[in-house]
Amino acid sequence: MSDRPEISPLRETDAGELLTLQRAAFVSEAQIYGSADMPPLTQTPEELAAEIRADGGLGARVGGRLVGAIRFTVDDDLLLIGRIAVAPDQQGAGIGRLLLEAAEQASGAAEAELFTGSLSEANLRLYRSCGYRESERVPDGDGVAQVFLRKRLR
Repeated sequence: MSDRPEISPLRETDAGELLTLQRAAFVSEAQIYGSADMPPLTQTPEELAAEIRADGGLGARVGGRLVGAIRFTVDDDLLLIGRIAVAPDQQGAGIGRLLLEAAEQASGAAEAELFTGSLSEANLRLYRSCGYRESERVPDGDGVAQVFLRKRLR
């Protein structure tokens, strides 16, 4: 990656651009699971702005363009990573890894947890390569499961 992204906190005013990024990033997930009925694709700009206001997150920008984002919150000493989105034309360039590392460092938490669907092979590969290990698998009842992964941070 020639232009290293600038990582900075998400602002409520980023909601529109973040929603566009999120929708573009999650189209491939919708195709994998055969459904566009998932929060990253259905939430409104107002809902997203409220989430940013409540929990915050980090954005990755290249030349002013939002190319990646991660949302998270800390509960006691556990970093709960919500949604990671990377622009389709930037996927595979290390932005997801960079955002994960930045969130881990910013949190000060002892442990991190995230989840993805069992069919999301690229996500699972990324998380495992970043040191996350499967901690639980919750069946959805349709042959797919939510895979929870954890990582010790300190």
